[in-house]
Amino acid sequence: MSIQTRIDATSPSLSPALQRIADEIRRDPALVTRLSITELAQRCETSVASVVRFCRAVGVAGYAELRISLASEIGRESAQFSQRTGFGSEIGVDDSLPEIAATMASLEALAIEETIAGLDFATLGAVVDAVDAADRILLFGIGASQFTAADLGHKLLRVGRNALVLSDAHEAVSSATLSTVRTVAIGFSHLGTTVETLRFVETAKAAGATTVGVTSAQDSRFAKAVEHALYTAVREPAFRAGAMVSRIAQLALVDCLFLGIAQRRYDDTVDALRRTHEATRGLR
Repeated sequence: MSIQTRIDATSPSLSPALQRIADEIRRDPALVTRLSITELAQRCETSVASVVRFCRAVGVAGYAELRISLASEIGRESAQFSQRTGFGSEIGVDDSLPEIAATMASLEALAIEETIAGLDFATLGAVVDAVDAADRILLFGIGASQFTAADLGHKLLRVGRNALVLSDAHEAVSSATLSTVRTVAIGFSHLGTTVETLRFVETAKAAGATTVGVTSAQDSRFAKAVEHALYTAVREPAFRAGAMVSRIAQLALVDCLFLGIAQRRYDDTVDALRRTHEATRGLR
């Protein structure tokens, strides 16, 4: 995971002082290359000691390593994505529509690349095994994460799997309560802070289900509550109306999961896709 993505993923769990540092760097990643540690601390209205703690929280030994990591990363990604202001820059008030589109395309491409590169394939394989053996698959997310749950549910239904996409918290917890050892409950929460999704997986786990979490927050209570956690790597722009890049990363991960499941019963999958395609031909 790149240093900028690590800062994004760690930010929600930081103290207010450290979060101010994260916010400043997220707004302008090149800031660190221009300011001394004292200047950054003053800009963020915090102490030099807090900046050092921030560095350790995001996985680097100190400010010098943070500067080197960010400078190297910005240079590499600016060349890769050909962005005029350097990769990671926020969308500005004067940006043109082509510039906005280029920024989002770069962020989404990198999210897919980092998510797939960081996948724990042993965990993914264990989830594929559990879903393949399941009598019932429960899928739940709130807000934009619900769209990802619905996408996976649609794919699983197309190949004959008993998948239920749960639409609200009461329905989710009620269904989770009725789980058995042949149930797999998959929750989606980008930041790992959604109370309803946490309650869903905790209830399902207590009832005996295999629980899976899809999140970017590795240190969250949600990630620790599930048996198997699958992580996305995302840099979400602050200027947004809802999940953008996180949704794309989740969908890429879901596609990997689905293909792994579908491959287990290859002939049955091909037959199911053919039959469902033919059945809906007259509706298109």
